[in-house]
Amino acid sequence: MVFRVKGSVAEEVISSVRTVHAFGVQGTLAQVYNGYLLKSHAIGISTAMWIGVCIAIILFTVYAAYALAFYFGTTLIISGELNAGTIVNVIFAILIGSFSLAILSPQLQGESIEEACGAAAKLYATIDRVPPIDAYSEDGIRPETVMGQLDLEDIQFNYPSRPTVPVLKGINLHFNAGKTTALVGSSGSGKSTLVALVERFYDPSSGIVKLDGRNVKDLNIKWLRSQIGLVSQEPTLFDATIWVSRRSFIDIAQPNTPQENVAHGLINTKYEDLSKEEKMKIIKEACIMSNADSFISKLPEGYETVVGERAILLSGGQKQRIAIARAIVSDPKILLLDEATSALDTQSEGIVQDALDKVAAGRTTITVAHRLSTIKDADTIYVMGEGLVIEEGTHNSLLNKPDGAYYKLVQAQKIREGEEVTTATEADDSESMTTDEKEPDDFIPLDREKTHQSVASQALEQRMKERQERHKRKYSMYQLFMRMLLLNRESWNRMIIGAIAAIMTGAIYPSYGIVFAFALDGFSQPDNHVKRIKGDRNALWLFIMSLIAIVTTMAQNWNFVAAATTLMARLRFNMFTSILRQDIEFFDEAEHSTGSLVSSLSDDPQKVNGLAGMILATLLQSLSTLVVGYIIGLSFTWKIGLVGIACTPLVILSGYIRLRVVVVKDKYNKKAHEESAQLACEAAGAIRTVASLTRERDCLHMYSRSLEKPLQVSNKTAVWSNMMYAFAQSVAFWVIAVVFWFGARLVSELEITSTEFFVGLMSTTFAAIQAGNIFQHAPDMSEAKEASEGIVRIFDSMPEIDAQSPEGEPVKRKETKGHIRFEGVHFRYPTRPGVRVLRDLNLDIKQGTYVALVGQSGCGKSTTIQLIERFYDPLAGRVTLDGKDISDLNVAQYRQLISLVSQEPTLYSGTVRFNILLGAIKPPEEVTQEEIEDACRNANILDFIESLPQKFETEVGGKGSQLSGGQKQRIAIARALLRDPKVLLLDEATSALDSSSEKLVQAALDQAAKGRTTIAIAHRLSTIQNADCIYFIKDGGVSESGTHDQLIAQKGDYYEFVQMQALSKKV
Repeated sequence: MVFRVKGSVAEEVISSVRTVHAFGVQGTLAQVYNGYLLKSHAIGISTAMWIGVCIAIILFTVYAAYALAFYFGTTLIISGELNAGTIVNVIFAILIGSFSLAILSPQLQGESIEEACGAAAKLYATIDRVPPIDAYSEDGIRPETVMGQLDLEDIQFNYPSRPTVPVLKGINLHFNAGKTTALVGSSGSGKSTLVALVERFYDPSSGIVKLDGRNVKDLNIKWLRSQIGLVSQEPTLFDATIWVSRRSFIDIAQPNTPQENVAHGLINTKYEDLSKEEKMKIIKEACIMSNADSFISKLPEGYETVVGERAILLSGGQKQRIAIARAIVSDPKILLLDEATSALDTQSEGIVQDALDKVAAGRTTITVAHRLSTIKDADTIYVMGEGLVIEEGTHNSLLNKPDGAYYKLVQAQKIREGEEVTTATEADDSESMTTDEKEPDDFIPLDREKTHQSVASQALEQRMKERQERHKRKYSMYQLFMRMLLLNRESWNRMIIGAIAAIMTGAIYPSYGIVFAFALDGFSQPDNHVKRIKGDRNALWLFIMSLIAIVTTMAQNWNFVAAATTLMARLRFNMFTSILRQDIEFFDEAEHSTGSLVSSLSDDPQKVNGLAGMILATLLQSLSTLVVGYIIGLSFTWKIGLVGIACTPLVILSGYIRLRVVVVKDKYNKKAHEESAQLACEAAGAIRTVASLTRERDCLHMYSRSLEKPLQVSNKTAVWSNMMYAFAQSVAFWVIAVVFWFGARLVSELEITSTEFFVGLMSTTFAAIQAGNIFQHAPDMSEAKEASEGIVRIFDSMPEIDAQSPEGEPVKRKETKGHIRFEGVHFRYPTRPGVRVLRDLNLDIKQGTYVALVGQSGCGKSTTIQLIERFYDPLAGRVTLDGKDISDLNVAQYRQLISLVSQEPTLYSGTVRFNILLGAIKPPEEVTQEEIEDACRNANILDFIESLPQKFETEVGGKGSQLSGGQKQRIAIARALLRDPKVLLLDEATSALDSSSEKLVQAALDQAAKGRTTIAIAHRLSTIQNADCIYFIKDGGVSESGTHDQLIAQKGDYYEFVQMQALSKKV
């Protein structure tokens, strides 16, 4: 359980690294992670002791059996039941077999077999679990025709994770076939829950959901979901192309294997088996309808552009438009729009809304909306509150109730409009004409802009070159070993004790050879009395040595396993902190995806056991046996010893060759498995989207295919690897044969006695076998080297923007005014060097003013916020705070002046209090309850928190899963306000709020903005109409600026945006 939670915490934090950097909580979250590490470390230390005891008992039993064998063998020989030759054969068989236990001992530690058993138990429990809603089931009715009539009768529902909190309380709703129905209401009222019930992500606690009069439980689950197009509040795209998947182009025309984002909407539909050309046609039509085609066509690779993990390379609006295209591409009978246009700018929203209005014809459409301009034409509007329907009607009928809830929501969203209202289509046409007319204006600044672009291109090329050099750096085995050794200083005492014990354990093996030789000599004595005396004496010596072995083996295993456990915990913690230290550019790289980093964080420290822990102990033990064995051999009979030593290099060489083969194999395997880990992480993180698209088997197919590559690599190298292993093992026995042959000749020529021969034979036998076993763990050593290189490379990776560096000019909070300027800023994302995002951007945001950035999705608004946060540095130009270039300021102190509320709020596993306190700039224990409550009150979340059973101590779940989108956003706002920032950045800060909450929060934000600089990105223009200055961003630059009234009077780009969002449209 501890190991699983530890991994989920890492995934949660790394996937939201921008929030981590914005609030400077790397240390806080690292300590949370460390808390789970300490728990697992304590378990590991306890386990180490029992491992040492168990292995020691096993080996003691084996070695004591030798003593018993010689004692009882002597008895059998004296009694005449067996001859000496038979006894010797049996003892030698036991001797050789016992080496297998020695080889197995590293695998008997808790980090191998025990964890494997624990992991297998969890895997089989998951595999054997029969879900109540089985996505793979072929059972259920598949009606030939669908009308789309949905009825929810007396629905009551509680989330399984919160069984005591009722979400829906006996609700009755009717969604007429072919009609558009809207659900509005406060956050947490149950709107999105209704969508989940229609999709059958859950079944109601009581009541019935019907489709065309049939209980949805009686319908085939895949068929049901294939009749529904869903666009969620937070769009999820997959790390693939928009249309053509270059990674699996051959599979595009094959059934059940579409891997492109828009075509995911065709799975399990009648369009699934169309030709590539036919698919492309309907996909392009869907993208045109969702207003996505315009920006897709401008991308360097068009529809073949890979969108990246979590579609990080696209803006929120661009992601949403592709998600809408995916939902409508299969022409579903039912369309569910859960805040489908919330992330779109006004112009895109108007165009998309017109498209959605058109595609809604002939199908049942359910729209969950906070932005009321998108649903005022709905056939029916249900107003929800506290799990019940409180009002029902059309837009106009509900507006005739001045005291009604809907009327109040509308009033909260009204915008001061201009004289006219244009349609979305007219606005789209106007934009095209405006773009054409502006072309001559580009002539004057052409030369200056070209110079900026040259500087920007050179800067970007230099960064990419430095990044490639960092990736090429190699480390020797010695360097890696010393790094691991220095990192594990606190375990040096354990390692020294363990090393001494391992050397003593290794020396016991050849020492047995001496006793064996004299014991065999005792068997050949003619006098039974002498046989008895020598047999008893030799058995006693063997028993004494077994007692020594139990002590040394236990000390060896206990200390090395404990040291390895400590090293793994330290590696994971240091690796986690080093990952969080990296700048945002690091996480944009494909090889540093969340899945890849979490996989490395979990697996690489475990693999380092090849340079520490039990494998190191085994190597020391084997080397000790090798050295002591040859010393004994040379001491008793130097000729036999020299023969054994002469043959040893051949054994070591064969093992070394195998090691090199395995190193190459593991390198390719690691690379291939990172892809499969990323696929699994991506699918699991977006499981609702996967379920709604019925992509379960598609994801399974992709995952299976991602495992084919490492399988092929493994099969290709396994032959050579195992040949080398077999050769190393056989060479050891060849050495024994040579020594036996040569020793027999020496005995026959009377150069040595039989006792000397057996001492030489036994000591060189032990030495040769252990020489072969040195490379028994070649795969582990190879994995350890590869893993250590990856870990050390992360340790040594120093970010260009280092939030933990003390360098930079100190920032004095009291003297900071908050005057932000952009001066000729040019910028391109390092992962998309061919796309210019900002082009000579100039902004002047004066102290204490409320400034809004407005423009189409992808125009550079969010990039501007990221540059202010200093997630990136401009390629040309500069960003200043109070006249000082922010790149000269101390990063951590600078970010303490800023609070960010992002478009998609991020919360972490923990309590409400914990998440809010992440915004504090002083230690959590110094923050008063009054300060926390004031921040929550200003964010309109205090009443909700107080209504929870455990109030501020309520667990929010992983990524805030126990809260609605609006509730998460308000907690994020409270977190931002807690630090009393000088600069407040609002990137669609109220996009997830219902109108009632939005009005209260906006009023609170307006109040909070006094005395501080506030920069807001907004698509919902009602939230920024009172801004001191509004900048309209277009094509990476400012096209116009002024107050709301000034820009309305100009009747330019901003005016068109207002007209398309005005509530009076078509009324």
